[in-house]
Amino acid sequence: MKVSSHFSRNLPAMAVLTIAVAISGCQKDAEPTDATDSQNTSSQNTDVQAINTQTSTQTNTSQVTADAPVSTDQQINSPLTILALGDSLTEGLGVDSDANYPAQLEASLKELGYTNAKVINSGLSGETSTGLVNRLDWVAQTKPDITILTIGANDAIRGLDVVTIEKNIRTAVKTLQDNGSHVILGGMSIYDNLGNDYVSAFSDIYPRVAKDMNVPLIPFFLEGVGGDPELNQADAIHPTKEGYQIIVKDNILPILKPEIEKLKASNSTNTTASKTPNELASNNTPTETTQ
Repeated sequence: MKVSSHFSRNLPAMAVLTIAVAISGCQKDAEPTDATDSQNTSSQNTDVQAINTQTSTQTNTSQVTADAPVSTDQQINSPLTILALGDSLTEGLGVDSDANYPAQLEASLKELGYTNAKVINSGLSGETSTGLVNRLDWVAQTKPDITILTIGANDAIRGLDVVTIEKNIRTAVKTLQDNGSHVILGGMSIYDNLGNDYVSAFSDIYPRVAKDMNVPLIPFFLEGVGGDPELNQADAIHPTKEGYQIIVKDNILPILKPEIEKLKASNSTNTTASKTPNELASNNTPTETTQ
């Protein structure tokens, strides 16, 4: 199988694969004169006016505080669910549970400050694109904010029809999007033992689907790892812990982080749009103090 010219020299066998009111009273004299009555009445009116002004100021201040934009720290620590969906490359066949890419990705996100980020590993060894489509209703129950979809390698290994593979990937992307998840598509390439025509047709699926369905693409999920004996297990297909570290740092995070920022911006916009006209007017009314 053939990946691309910068991978072909390294692939030995098969490489697959984004938060007081202070009231002051006036005391009357025991027997006030008319002038004194008038003065006291004026003083009382002034006090009432001051109290009303102070109360209004406190109310406006309270509204501004309650409706203030969520801080960056609050946004970065808001709940974030990422679904890692795919085959054995996602599951992490042959490595410890804390060494696969979903586990390492979650750890990296927490280090970056996304302390409430959760990455769900929904990789299944041997999974084909058809099998994945058949379990989409089940995985959708996780209600992911973002899904990283990496599928197709096992189809290609078996030489399955490229048209069917692409149809299944498109179905998966649309179903995930319809369920409210932002999809990131992981690109795949294969070694050239099935012939150049098949290899090219298979590799071309991913950029075409990403463009047509407006989803971000990881050009080649195994970039920098595929074909390197020191970063792959003995089968020359599945990455080691160190291989997954590179995949997370160099291939996934550069695509995922901008998507997380877009998601945060979208959520902030939706929160503002859901406010009533009175709430928006209150937010935009400056606090005034009457002398």
